Amino acid sequence: MRASPTPRLISVPPLALGLGLLLLSSLVCGVGLGAAGIGWAEVFRFLRAGVTGGTVPAGDVAAYTIVWEIRLPRVVLGAVVGAGLASVGVAVQAMVRNALADPFVLGISSGAAVGANAVILMGAFAGLGVWALSVSAFASSLAAMVLVYAVARSPRGLTPLRLILTGTALAYGFEAVTTVMVFGAARGEAARSAMMWLLGSLGGATWAQVPLAAATVAAGWGWLRWRAGPLNALAMGDETSAALGVRPSALRRELFVVTAAVTGTVVAVSGAIGFVGLMVPHVVRMLVGADHRRVLAVAPAVGAVLLMWADILSRLLLAPAELPVGVITAVVGVPAFLLLMRRGGYAFGGR
Repeated sequence: MRASPTPRLISVPPLALGLGLLLLSSLVCGVGLGAAGIGWAEVFRFLRAGVTGGTVPAGDVAAYTIVWEIRLPRVVLGAVVGAGLASVGVAVQAMVRNALADPFVLGISSGAAVGANAVILMGAFAGLGVWALSVSAFASSLAAMVLVYAVARSPRGLTPLRLILTGTALAYGFEAVTTVMVFGAARGEAARSAMMWLLGSLGGATWAQVPLAAATVAAGWGWLRWRAGPLNALAMGDETSAALGVRPSALRRELFVVTAAVTGTVVAVSGAIGFVGLMVPHVVRMLVGADHRRVLAVAPAVGAVLLMWADILSRLLLAPAELPVGVITAVVGVPAFLLLMRRGGYAFGGR
């Protein structure tokens, strides 16, 4: 039987250029589309006024506020979160050498959910005002990270199997705590808000959230790009990576800290959005190959575009009501992932 030909890989520079243009057009669409009908001419006029510091007529203040203060930070934050989840997904799959791993396999998002629901359902950290949710979610994600690390660590260091088992087991425990909190909520609207956050939402995005999230994601991505060579070695197994001069336990420990920090940051501002970190790395490997230098050059843009359009659909499908973004990513991700598994010539983790 003749072997099926290996599909040709796409060169990274033209693909990155195309993704950059798609990212820009997606940003404009994300700002222009919504339940409140605002003409495209007005959208561009408001964007120009916001960028240049220009003024708008008094009668347009409400529309300008929707475009510049509500939609634009939401779209930008969606791009940042999508890029972060995609980058961390690549790192986690290499760290644990498991094609089904994603940024949430370490239990970080489930830990963040405990802190977020403490604010939503019980009013914890009320003195922090609008920062209460993000601060509480991030603090609880860090606590979860410390707990996972303490339990998973062994005399041999952090091994892939112990990381997966520990993260999964503790995630179930965190989810149980969250479920008890939701069922014990005195107000139905608070429980609904908690469920919306658990499924992921960018509805509360503000400009104040963007700088820290963007800086954390950029720093994490930069570190991963710098360590792309050792990541290639780690993906081939501990013995092979050690033979190539890479200390797998030390590298895995560094990866754990970076992925946990990025995951905790994006989850704190967006909730638990699934499938981006799981699906995007596989799609990108199918396009550019398994070399992490190439994958990490493309994956953030793919994740950003995917999440931006998922958020657009979440706003439009049941407008003026809003769906959780995680519902859209799951609806798109499940069939796409199943088709990817059946695609000939593709093997998870490489060709």
